[in-house]
Amino acid sequence: MLELPLKVILTEGGTSNFISHKKKLLRIKMADNTEEYGIVLNQFSPQSIQNMILIDYISKLEISMSEFGSKRQEIMDLCKLMVYSVMYKQFDKEIFKGIIDTNCVRKHNRTHAGNLIDEKTHISDKQLRAELSGKNVLIDQIRKAILSPIWKSVMSNKEYSMEEKNVYFLMSEKFMNRLSLLNWHILVLFHKDENFSEIVSQTRKILSRYMDKSRVADYISTMVMELALNSENTNITKEAKKMFPGRDDLNMLILDPETRMKIVRALEAKRQLVFISWKLGGGSTSIGKQGRLQITLYNRSDEFQEIKSTVDSAANAKANKKSLVDFYRDIPAGEEGTDLGMYYLSYLEDACKKVNVKFDSLVNQFASNDLIVITLTFSF
Repeated sequence: MLELPLKVILTEGGTSNFISHKKKLLRIKMADNTEEYGIVLNQFSPQSIQNMILIDYISKLEISMSEFGSKRQEIMDLCKLMVYSVMYKQFDKEIFKGIIDTNCVRKHNRTHAGNLIDEKTHISDKQLRAELSGKNVLIDQIRKAILSPIWKSVMSNKEYSMEEKNVYFLMSEKFMNRLSLLNWHILVLFHKDENFSEIVSQTRKILSRYMDKSRVADYISTMVMELALNSENTNITKEAKKMFPGRDDLNMLILDPETRMKIVRALEAKRQLVFISWKLGGGSTSIGKQGRLQITLYNRSDEFQEIKSTVDSAANAKANKKSLVDFYRDIPAGEEGTDLGMYYLSYLEDACKKVNVKFDSLVNQFASNDLIVITLTFSF
């Protein structure tokens, strides 16, 4: 279980499901001042959240806190969960696309015009479960045929430590466990076909690619945590100057746990919070946005109530827009976190390039109220 103040915003499908089960939804105010329907949790199971994402019930998650250090691991786990969830969905879509493009399926479609297997194919989960019932041995054989060469390749790679090998084994299993019933139905349907090896090969190729992509999850979660901690430290330093005017030893003061907690409590009382939101690209109808994850950090106070209009207004010339790299470069040399932030960002950019994950960053700075909105967008 993770203990974080989590706002869960539902999709239309998620909203309909909750209402049909007579579960009360809340109208929730988000960091950008939009109001959306969803639920609020203070403790939750990561698996439950992931399952809801995989069936397109969740569109956005958001947390807001004044202090992040004490929840570092939970926040990084939540961030990784979001990255993996998007990749699992994309992986399944890509497997389906790859399979229906093989000679096996093309041949089937030519000879079974009334029973085509293509993008429009829809079979209910209930029917698919019934068809796959009792075929566990065959499914395990197909799974082994796909995974064995990958495992063999990983084991023989001398550049990987044993820990890295174990991570690869675990990730390969996790991706295969997220394959949809429809994909398993097709794999089982064609297992006796003379060209079935083509389907196995295609599946293995896509799986290997996504196992490599999964490595960026650690870099993304580290970068997000670094940005959150920097925003937290900015707020603590500003508040310390107000609470202890004229003090020359502010840095030492802030490092004292007792004093730091007093400052954090003052920030909480003023509702001076840092928000992190994870917005999913969209369901099957969101053309061009599938496989997209947008992570936004807002450093704001409840005193400022016009974020949405300010951020969205193209006419607002006061907004200073730049990439995260430029934002870091503009921070005065020697300020805490700048070097470390650039270091993490460099690793993140390199990791994304290596595995063909598109990464963009945008920082909106508003001089009138010190508002900073950082947006990281990833396309998997």
